[in-house]
Amino acid sequence: MEQISATSTTIVTGQVGLMWQQVKVPLVVPVLKAMVVLCLAMSAMLFVERVYMGIVIVFLKLFGRKPEKRYKWEPMKDDVELGNSAYPMVLIQIPMYNEKEVYQLSIGAACGLSWPSDRIVIQVLDDSTDHTIKSMVEQECQRWVNKGINIKYEIRDNRNGYKAGALKEGMKHSYVKQCDYVAIFDADFQPEPDFLWRTIPFLVNNPEIALVQARWKFVNADECLMTRMQEMSLDYHFKVEQEVGSSTYAFFGFNGTAGVWRISAINEAGGWKDRTTVEDMDLAVRASLKGWKFVYVGDLKVKNELPSTFKAYRYQQHRWSCGPANLFKKMVMEIIRNRKVTLWKKLYVIYSFFFVRKIVAHIVTFVFYCVVLPSTVFVPDVHVPKWGAVYIPSIITLLNAVGTPRSLHLVMFWILFENVMSLHRTKATFIGLLEAGRVNEWVVTEKLGDALKTKLGAKAPKKPRIRIGDRLHLLELGVGTYLFFCGCYDMAFGANRYFIFLFLQCIAFFVAGFGYVGTIVPTS
Repeated sequence: MEQISATSTTIVTGQVGLMWQQVKVPLVVPVLKAMVVLCLAMSAMLFVERVYMGIVIVFLKLFGRKPEKRYKWEPMKDDVELGNSAYPMVLIQIPMYNEKEVYQLSIGAACGLSWPSDRIVIQVLDDSTDHTIKSMVEQECQRWVNKGINIKYEIRDNRNGYKAGALKEGMKHSYVKQCDYVAIFDADFQPEPDFLWRTIPFLVNNPEIALVQARWKFVNADECLMTRMQEMSLDYHFKVEQEVGSSTYAFFGFNGTAGVWRISAINEAGGWKDRTTVEDMDLAVRASLKGWKFVYVGDLKVKNELPSTFKAYRYQQHRWSCGPANLFKKMVMEIIRNRKVTLWKKLYVIYSFFFVRKIVAHIVTFVFYCVVLPSTVFVPDVHVPKWGAVYIPSIITLLNAVGTPRSLHLVMFWILFENVMSLHRTKATFIGLLEAGRVNEWVVTEKLGDALKTKLGAKAPKKPRIRIGDRLHLLELGVGTYLFFCGCYDMAFGANRYFIFLFLQCIAFFVAGFGYVGTIVPTS
């Protein structure tokens, strides 16, 4: 019986091997070779983009001038005759949705902004569906009203358009017509008191500027390893991408918060639109096509909170990846047909800003390093040149990592984590391009504030319950299993020695798949 069983196994194995050989040469090899060429081309595009931005940043550091030197910037001064009317009227908008843990921080920071009290209106746009939280926010606003602050608590009957809908509705109130500029802060953002004194002069003295964007400063970057990884990615975005866009073409994507807009520019661009999940980028592109300029002030930082739970971060990255791809599809022809901006600026927006950074960067990271490269271990006929497999990704990684020098020792963890997240970014990118199921899904990023410290600091009568279903992520586990299989095959039969990378990467996918990433919040 044992001999029969062994013989049967040998026959089946032989048949599978024969079928693989018959399919491999005419089908698998050509397809995999084509995928390698495509991925190498995308890697080269990303490499050139990163090097270009690196050169611009070095040039700016050595010879460049700060925004205050490139544009006319003079501090606001008192006028004896005009009094406070010499200062422009500023609207502060704070959109929020069930922000129980952070609403007091953002409202308090906005009310603490230094500006003539009769020349500022603070508008809290509360879309909360939890009536208890709604009542708490309203009471907080009333508390500041009693202190003499001009703060308006605004609600609406529905959540149509989500954040874009709330901002658009907020602009319809009669008192907004008196305002010249609008500063926008998400519910976890805490601007310093001098924020307006440092931003408004750009708009007052330069009529061609529509937007002044500040940099984000993360108050919980050291909370866990995941927030450190986020800090590395976002520091590069602000210190390099935003700086390069501002300095070369006076264009970059509005970050949705910690910025001041000229209200007339918003109106000329067509106002807020909710056709994608990146209403901020949508408005920025449309305003830029009208000829407006943007300025990024990297020295001005606004404190905010990074998502510290893996669930919240995945939802955020889905929105940040799906929205730009969807917006690119909707606007590419509009950008091409535009006659108000130069050909070079069109090329920059279409190729650099959208195609390479928002589409290619996501796709090549996952498809090349988590699918194509691992698959080549089964097909020795397909060769990936060392410059594409090692040198280019190494240089790109180093260029990304220099934005956060304090985390250089974590660069290996960052690579593995970014590859894991590229799975969701790639999926979201294709959803945006194809306008598939979750294209307009909007899940507000959960902010914990001090809630986690409170929960962990309190004496829990029972051990926190962790539901297995909430912790397991099947996509990550599936990719991790595939990479493990590829690593085992490469270690046994391969010659490329990819198995070291493959095993490390599969561990990263398994860690994420079993939910051991980020902060784990006790349920009870």
